[in-house]
Amino acid sequence: MESNLQNITFAIIKPEAIKKKLIGKITTIIEENQFEIQGITIIQMTLEKSKLFYKMHEDRPFYNDLCTYMCSGKIVAMVLKKTNAVENFRRLIGATNPKEAAKDTIRYQFGTSIEENAIHGSDSDDNANREIAFFFKKN
Repeated sequence: MESNLQNITFAIIKPEAIKKKLIGKITTIIEENQFEIQGITIIQMTLEKSKLFYKMHEDRPFYNDLCTYMCSGKIVAMVLKKTNAVENFRRLIGATNPKEAAKDTIRYQFGTSIEENAIHGSDSDDNANREIAFFFKKN
């Protein structure tokens, strides 16, 4: 994986999208939008790992529900490469609330609620770096 953060980002296909068998459809949209998948893994997060990943939200009212939800099924974690990856990927996935997302976005097409919005994407280069290291660090 390249270390030039302006050209990589991190994504998670969320549990409900996997249960609906949307991995192929979502990764096809990602690749059709010229993102190159640099790393990919399917995992089942534990509650402990979920709480560690979302630690920055631990004082927010949705924290416990989010952590429980993210370990309710398998997830697909991905490292994606493209020029200005974070900004371009955020545009591709759309607003957090699928009802507010543009019609050509992943969340509009596959999301059902703010929590079950099919996909996560890093919101900054720093968070992309942290999230990639969390799931793809070398032991």
